Amino acid sequence: MCRGFVIAGTHSGCGKSSVSLGLMKALARKGRAVQPFKCGPDFIDPGHHARACGRPSVTLDGWMQDPSIIPEIFARRAVDASVAVVEGVMGLYDGASGSDEVGSTAQLAKILNLPVVLVADVRSMARSAAALVSGYVNFDPGVNVVGVVLNRVGSANHEDLLREAMDTAGIPVLGCLDRDEDIAVPSRHLGLRTAEEEDEGVYDRLADWVERGIDVDGLLERMPERSFAPVEDVEPPAPSVRIGVARDEAFCFYYAENLRMLRLAGAELVNFSPLHDKRLPPDLDALYIGGGYPELYGFELGQNSRMRKDVRAFSEKGGAIYAECGGFMYLMNDLVTERGRFAMCGVFPVRAAMNDRRKALGYREITALKDCPLGPPGTVARGHEFHYSSIETAFLPDSMPAIYATVDRKGNAAGCEGFLINNTLGSYVHLHFASNPDLAEHLVAAARG
Repeated sequence: MCRGFVIAGTHSGCGKSSVSLGLMKALARKGRAVQPFKCGPDFIDPGHHARACGRPSVTLDGWMQDPSIIPEIFARRAVDASVAVVEGVMGLYDGASGSDEVGSTAQLAKILNLPVVLVADVRSMARSAAALVSGYVNFDPGVNVVGVVLNRVGSANHEDLLREAMDTAGIPVLGCLDRDEDIAVPSRHLGLRTAEEEDEGVYDRLADWVERGIDVDGLLERMPERSFAPVEDVEPPAPSVRIGVARDEAFCFYYAENLRMLRLAGAELVNFSPLHDKRLPPDLDALYIGGGYPELYGFELGQNSRMRKDVRAFSEKGGAIYAECGGFMYLMNDLVTERGRFAMCGVFPVRAAMNDRRKALGYREITALKDCPLGPPGTVARGHEFHYSSIETAFLPDSMPAIYATVDRKGNAAGCEGFLINNTLGSYVHLHFASNPDLAEHLVAAARG
């Protein structure tokens, strides 16, 4: 049996991630097998979940994924857990649109039939907090908000006022957390600092903070138990190809389902580090270079010239490469940041330059216009785009054709994307392979040659 619940927020910045990580770590410290999930197209939060729980965190998204497959993904991961914790995205009802629930935490809670714990930032509020939370509780009767965690409570008197207001409104208070800005995971331009940069102590400090203000065992007892029949899954075949996956501090943005689907398609995944390894691993058939923060490690990546030459040679020989966002930047000629200009792999004859403001943010649907490592013309997939860098050129050279027809969540054209040179495909769009299970099969087939 597994108890599950969703942690949602009133808005981004209300402390939802800190509460989620603190609860996950507190439960794990009690010996619970905690399976984490993340609503929405985020990579950084799942990395922290994995550090706090000791299990990979899985992305669930009602826009990128067909809602009909979400319960199966959830059950497959939760079947051997005692607690399943889903961290929401933005505010409870925020999603791909202002007019419907698609992509929202509320939609996911309804798909999974899970109760919602709402986190509210109550700084400078007393009775007004009850009005705020009541709006969330009553906005959609199909969403089961079982109670609220009041965050950033300033004093004992403040807590008394808040509890009195919530009691009057008939809203259960599941906990009151004191204002402690020093324990939060620091943020930067793409979100929180990555899990690879944090020491284990930050999760214990968050758990201590949560346990001071929440009866963790009592909260868990309020959650319904669920049982899951084992989900039938195809046994991974004997690997037929070796795909090198760039994994280090600079490249760490991967959806867990993408990697699982590649294994099911017959790939052995071999991690390598563009930062620390001097050469590519031997006998690779393809490379998968995900996103991350190459802009923070431009000097180190540039200094590792042997690795850069290996990657370029792999591309020039026709090896299949799929690169997203930060990985795409790594394959360009060079990268310009506030620290200077640094040589990259030189596969794509353009330069990436960092900007003070973000250049793109939002859901994307792509249609391949020609054959590429992810499939034939007409291949459709969904993903998300979020970056501060841009290609620093007034035009794209003829040697770098865009092969995606890209639209945003409203179906409007969303710029040139999907660039193909040799058998190397690079794009700023992070695709979720569960949006089209054929993607993994095609990438493995491209690796076979």
